Amino acid sequence: MAPVYLSSAYLAPVQYYCKLFHYADVYIETAESYLKQTYRNRCLIAASNGCLVLSIPVEKPASLKCLTRDIRISTHGNWRHQHWNAILSAYNATPFFEYYADDFLPFYTKEHRFLLDFNEGLRELVCGLLDVRPNLHYTRSYSPDLPNDFRETIRPRHPGEDPSFHPRSYYQVFSDRFGFLPNLSIIDLLFNMGPEGVLILRDSQTEV
Repeated sequence: MAPVYLSSAYLAPVQYYCKLFHYADVYIETAESYLKQTYRNRCLIAASNGCLVLSIPVEKPASLKCLTRDIRISTHGNWRHQHWNAILSAYNATPFFEYYADDFLPFYTKEHRFLLDFNEGLRELVCGLLDVRPNLHYTRSYSPDLPNDFRETIRPRHPGEDPSFHPRSYYQVFSDRFGFLPNLSIIDLLFNMGPEGVLILRDSQTEV
């Protein structure tokens, strides 16, 4: 089976983790020119007023072709506190938040310099909690037009075509207000479904 190619992502959506579950070999792109307004520095959660975007501020690159692996998280503002408060408000009533909160809290109390390191630390945590263990690699150079390339397909606005992804519904705390909200951040699935979230990953994509 050919490997799958993914961008770096902040608490990536369910679609992203479906690829991590279904593909044995995964390449995380680090050598691309950084792209703004993508899941690389933002995630989408279900808050009491509907979908909420959490965005990590990054330092302005020195050039337009700054590589993703060189992007630094901005030290200005209090985004860590704001993000954690938003996550706490959104998910403190979910069935599994209390079991996992202490695992996530250190990411919002300690400073991380590089966006890639921060994203990958969270991805490793989530993969461990869901027992999703692909063979991970990191690109050293950028190659366009690869097979199983989802680096730009999985994106917040105008998602690319992915006929293999069929989001299966699951319990969400605010579903009585908004109905089921598909393809939110993986923490929405994890906090609502716990270890059974892996079954949603299994069933939300056709075999590859």
